Formats: sequence, structure tokens, C-alpha cells
Amino acid sequence: MRTLIFDAFSGASGDMILGTLIALGADREKISKIIESAVDVSVRIGEAKKRGISAVDVHIDAAHEEHARHYDDLVDIVINAGLPPRVEHSALAVFDLMAKAESKVHGISLDELHFHEVGQNDALADVIGSCYAMHEIDADAIFCLPINVGGGRVKAAHGSMPVPAPATLEILQLTGLSFYGSGNRELLTPTGAAILGHFALPLENFPRGKILSVGYGAGDADTEDPNVLRSTLINTEDDLSRDSIEVLETNVDDVTGEVLGNLFEKLLSMGARDVAIIPATMKKGRTGHIIKVITKPEHSATLAREIMRETGTLGIRVIPTRHRYTADRRMESVSVLIRGNAYDMPVKIAEDHNGVILHISAEYEDCKRVAKETDLPLKDVIRKVEEEAWNKHGPADLL
Repeated sequence: MRTLIFDAFSGASGDMILGTLIALGADREKISKIIESAVDVSVRIGEAKKRGISAVDVHIDAAHEEHARHYDDLVDIVINAGLPPRVEHSALAVFDLMAKAESKVHGISLDELHFHEVGQNDALADVIGSCYAMHEIDADAIFCLPINVGGGRVKAAHGSMPVPAPATLEILQLTGLSFYGSGNRELLTPTGAAILGHFALPLENFPRGKILSVGYGAGDADTEDPNVLRSTLINTEDDLSRDSIEVLETNVDDVTGEVLGNLFEKLLSMGARDVAIIPATMKKGRTGHIIKVITKPEHSATLAREIMRETGTLGIRVIPTRHRYTADRRMESVSVLIRGNAYDMPVKIAEDHNGVILHISAEYEDCKRVAKETDLPLKDVIRKVEEEAWNKHGPADLL
């Protein structure tokens, strides 16, 4: 599996991300043309030495001084740029992250929001170019090691603030990326945080694998340590996908079954990956339940609050996990003959990155409908559908 890993030991900015991806092999000529056709800038791509480290140095030259832009104006620029659909979608998502962060910091709605630094042409160029380069690298998975945000204070439109800047901190909270502070200047910009936050999952250590290429993108500052963003493209040994999750857990002993049933459905509708409610014996022999919820880190606070609202529990444990392995899933269909009638039945196929099928399961609701129509036991319909699916999609040595 081709895995892209960012190591932001000296922070990250839009131009550093663009530079490190070009160093990895993204086409600098295509990227320059894409940026210059979308935004009124010129792109200069060269090399720089940072404390002896050779890195790709990207400079975006704006044609004229710009003023603050409204959020809707940025969206219109991206949509009207004629970008490939995947690049347009990613660029819009990056600006959406920044907009949500700025909106929360200033306490205003998106309709009222104006961007200052991140709304200018050089920031637009960094986002569009980085999104194009990211898709050109075409990694199967993208991760980011803990980011060094720097230290000290930064001057912003609202005065001097401690690092990380307010908008950057909000983006880190929204995306769940890990970070730490070292140094005496700002090293992570809102644009850099949003690009990494959109594409990458947090990672604590390098996985096992074979290195394919290494790239360095130069930052503008001259710091005590090399001001570069390192990226590594590796072929990992995992045949399965990974994603980052958290487990929410609480004990309740005075909640009815009806309330728990309603909570179960509500949490799933709000983005929980899985919900389990387990009978348990509590203090003094009271009967109760353990509620366990699997969720993406960015949904944890919302789901925890809902559990409190519905059950009255006063505390919820958060159990972080480095990652979980997941199978790739796809939907197929099989034609099944049951009591003289042909039924087109959907099945879910789980497989690894090599296309090896791990499991095939029939869809419950469809099998339930056919079982009712044919007056057959549900288990027989499920068995028949899955048997046909294995015959059609399974490996030949199982036939």
C-alpha cells in the first residue's frame, strides 16, 4: 500500500506542503499551469538550502496588493477555476475548514466572514496547487506525525496572540491532528494546518514498510533547525486500511430500555461508527448497562454531549486508539433463484488491498423481504444468497 507520511518537525505552510510534494515527484510544470490559470499569480519553483538540507522552494508572486475576501468569493474562485473534480472538491473542503475555524474564533456566521491573509491570491495558489499535487501523488493512505506548531507569540489582525494562532488551534481541534510546541516563532500556519487536516490522519510513529521516495519543502524562515517539511512515500506491509478512532464509554444504572434503544439509533444517525450497550451489574448489586461508542475523533465531543443529554450520566471516558484496521468494502449483486422466482440481491464484499476477499455478507433487509414473500426461514435465504455470491465473486480454489 502506497502511504504518504508528513513529518512537520519544523511546522508546515501551504508553500512548504506544495514544495515537499513536488520533491516527491508531483509534476511542477503541470502544477504551475494549474495555479496560474486559476489565480492571478506567477509561480517560481527552485531549490533552497536549509541548514544543509536541499529542499524545493516555491514562491507565489501576486500581481497586486489584495484586500480581504468574503468566504463566498473564495468558493466562487475555486468553482470557476476549471479544476479537475477531485481537486475542486478538496480545495473547497480545505477552505471550509478554515472558514469554520475563523467563524468560531470571531463569533460570526459564514455569511459574514471575511478572510484576510488566507483569502489572498498566494493562499489560494497554495491550496489549489497542494490539492492538485496531493491527488497526483495518488497515495492509498495519508498520515501526519505530530506537528511542531512553534512557540512565542504571533501578530494577527486582532493583536498579539500566543502560538498557535487562534484559527490554527481551531483547525487542529476540528481535524484531530496531534501537535506540540517547540521554538520561539510560529511554524504552523492556518493554511498548512487545513491542508494537512483535510488529507491526513494523525500518526504517532512510522509504520513498517519500504521507502519509495523522500521529499523536502522549504519554508521562508531561517531557524535554528532546518525549516523544511519532510514527506515520505513508503510501501507499507499492511494489506488492510487504517483509520483513527476513539471509544466513548460510560456506565448507567437508571436508564430504561426505551431510552437506550432511542439513544442507540440517534448516535448512529449522528455519525457513530458503532454502538454497543452491554448489560452489567453495578454497585450494590444494581443492574445497569455499559454504553460503548466507536467514533471518529472529531465527532467525540458531539456524541458525548448527546449521551449525557439522553441518559443523565455525568462523565464519559474517552479511550483513544492509534488506529484500527478496516477492510475495503464494495457492493455487488447476485441473481438468486428461490422457489421459481429470480431475485436480484445485493451483497457486501470485504477485501484487502490486494483484492483478496475476506468476507461476503447478504443485506439483511433485502433477505428479510424475500423470506417474507417466499415464506422461507430468513437464515435459509441468507445462506442461499451468500452461497451464490461466493460462487460468482469468490476465488476459484473455493469453488
